[in-house]
Amino acid sequence: MIIGRLTGTVAALGTDNILIDVNGVGYVCMAGTRLLSRVHVGETSVLHVETKVSEAAITLYAFGSDEERAWFVRLQDVHGVAGKAAMAILDAITPAELMDAIALGDASVLTRAKGVGKKLAERITGELAGKPPPMGRFGKFETAQVAGLASASVAATTGVRSEAISALANLGYAQSDAARAVASAAKDAGDDDVSLLIKAALKELAR
Repeated sequence: MIIGRLTGTVAALGTDNILIDVNGVGYVCMAGTRLLSRVHVGETSVLHVETKVSEAAITLYAFGSDEERAWFVRLQDVHGVAGKAAMAILDAITPAELMDAIALGDASVLTRAKGVGKKLAERITGELAGKPPPMGRFGKFETAQVAGLASASVAATTGVRSEAISALANLGYAQSDAARAVASAAKDAGDDDVSLLIKAALKELAR
């Protein structure tokens, strides 16, 4: 059984986990400090969940957006990155910042995360460079929001960047070049409008 999302009442909060009551059944999920600081006991929340199954246990990891969950999975494609490190990275930087760090080869951004040193950060940016951003389980990100979190707007922002990168790749540009151009263009053009972002990125590629 794979659990992908839980909607229920926050029953308790720990230092690194959350107990959510779904129709009388309590699920304990690992969670980062960013999520834990924004949910409150007694409120109804939607948690985007990644289920990890091992011989020893079934572990649920909770996130405030489906985009964070998808990046949690993608980060673990890198040799040496386990759940703890992936969670720490997503606790320290947003998916948009992670996308830019990979596109621009700026490993220093990832060292903000607890326990992530320079070598691991460089391995992450190096191995993920040139790969398309992750998508949701069914081709697009879910936008159900955790109470108190702007999850939908986060997914929309990074979704626009992903669309722009995909459009440039379809025009024949290398994935890595497209990602770098979009990351640079977003600093000035913003990432609210995919058409404007693509036009700005094309200007970056023409330089």
